[in-house]
Amino acid sequence: MMSDVMSLLMIPGMVMMLGAIAVPYIPHHARQVFMLGAIAASGYMLSLGAGVHLSFELFGQSLILHRADHLTLPFGVIFHIAAAITVIYGWYERSAMTSSSGLAYGGAAIAAVHAGDLISLFFWWELTAVTSVFLIFAQGTTRANQAAVRYLLVQVASGVLLLSGAAFIWHESGSWAFEAMTLEGMGPWLVFLAFGIKAAFPLLNGWLQDAYPEATITGSVILSAFTTKMAIYALARGFAGVELLIYIGVVMATLPAIFALVENDLRRVLAYSLNNQLGFMIVAIGIGTELALNGAVAHAFVSVLYKALLFMAVGAVLIRVGTAKASALGGLYKAMPLTLIFMMIGGASISAMPLMSGFVAKSYIMKAASGQDWVYLALMAGSVGAILHTAVKIPYFTFFSEDRGLEADEAPLPMVIGMGLAALGCVAIGVYPALLVDLLPFDVKAKIFASSPMLGQMQMIIFTLIGFGVMVKTGFMLKDRPSTVLNSDWIYRKFAPIIFAPIFKAGFALSDAGFALLKKVGKMMAHLTTSLSEHPYSGPVIPGPAALVQVTLLAMILGVVYAALA
Repeated sequence: MMSDVMSLLMIPGMVMMLGAIAVPYIPHHARQVFMLGAIAASGYMLSLGAGVHLSFELFGQSLILHRADHLTLPFGVIFHIAAAITVIYGWYERSAMTSSSGLAYGGAAIAAVHAGDLISLFFWWELTAVTSVFLIFAQGTTRANQAAVRYLLVQVASGVLLLSGAAFIWHESGSWAFEAMTLEGMGPWLVFLAFGIKAAFPLLNGWLQDAYPEATITGSVILSAFTTKMAIYALARGFAGVELLIYIGVVMATLPAIFALVENDLRRVLAYSLNNQLGFMIVAIGIGTELALNGAVAHAFVSVLYKALLFMAVGAVLIRVGTAKASALGGLYKAMPLTLIFMMIGGASISAMPLMSGFVAKSYIMKAASGQDWVYLALMAGSVGAILHTAVKIPYFTFFSEDRGLEADEAPLPMVIGMGLAALGCVAIGVYPALLVDLLPFDVKAKIFASSPMLGQMQMIIFTLIGFGVMVKTGFMLKDRPSTVLNSDWIYRKFAPIIFAPIFKAGFALSDAGFALLKKVGKMMAHLTTSLSEHPYSGPVIPGPAALVQVTLLAMILGVVYAALA
């Protein structure tokens, strides 16, 4: 028994999940140290190297709980780094619920990356949903609670699709192995759709913009790191080279940028921006060459860092000013200079400015897409959008636009340290790309510091800055217009209740009528059996209520037998 428990601890992320159980019972500062220790212990399991390190048989099939290879390593590394940085950043926030759920959520995502079969993947897939939802519930507002319920429904639906797809695949092939698939047959399509929900495919992405901004300040940072990147890993593992992903990715890389430009809530802007960046990764997975897959993995890696950094910076503003609405901010550059610097580093990284981490990742993707002109141009447009809505809009409206006389202090020290570590990662990878390149799955490299790509990227950034200035001066880019932007979440927030509410209402009415009828029949049967028991010629009979229970059980048994024989 003890050896079985020790074997389970070999699964990367398992120590974090078990440690999360104890987190609420540990005093705050000791709790943060404990979580960092759990993350370090989990990270040590990555040193076991490539291979299958833990598996067992179930119904004649192998469940592979720890598979490590060239694709799992970069995701395992960045997930552990992100978990550690968010613990440091969240030191200021004393919510045991956020700490415990965040640690368990990160551990489940890490374990999912190392699952070698679809059943194990399903287990961790659903656990990420169950653990992460508490990062939203922890906010404690009505909006957050409602968003959390919607989020959980969508995430659980993704898991149901994954399990259904696994069942179809097992029926067709006799195997649960999580390997490369093609979109032939019901099983792969269901799995593809399950991955697509978590990757925020078009029309399946409303949960992201709906839920992430409603989480706690630290919770939104944690959420930005794991779920969607776990889906990117799964797509790279299962559907690399599927051409449909190119079209899906192009839509994701372009359309969310439009929503982000008109959105007023800066955390929702970052959620749209996250969707935009996922598009680049999905296009690369769809291209499917070794160069493109290196680009997808590299982009996922650096996106965890700079997207977390941007969420951290906006969170620091939110905790000091009390709002993240562009229409209520401005003139904070003097009060929060460090937060401004970190936000600018995150913005420069997402803009793929040379010597920043984003430039390294996009060098691979743009090189891989260069043979398809329309894809290349679409990604260029998506890049311009990313510069506009994240690298320029957020810093400008937060720090440099109209001074509204807001009084604020610099972010708390733990938040500054967390932002500093993420910013350091962005700069270090940009200046010394080998830190990332050596982790990539394939030995195919792009010419990162070639003069032509660097010059072209700088020109794009400069002209985008000029264009933003023109939009502000002409009034096209307004900040004083509070707004609510509905995306595909309108389907289940507005449209679905209109359509399904009458159906559910009718169903509940029928249920009430059915229960009333059953109750009436039960009373009649009870009265009948009681009357029989009092008849002078009757033998010994059981009381009426007990007879009713037995008759009901007998009917159920007969129904099961009939179904089995049919």
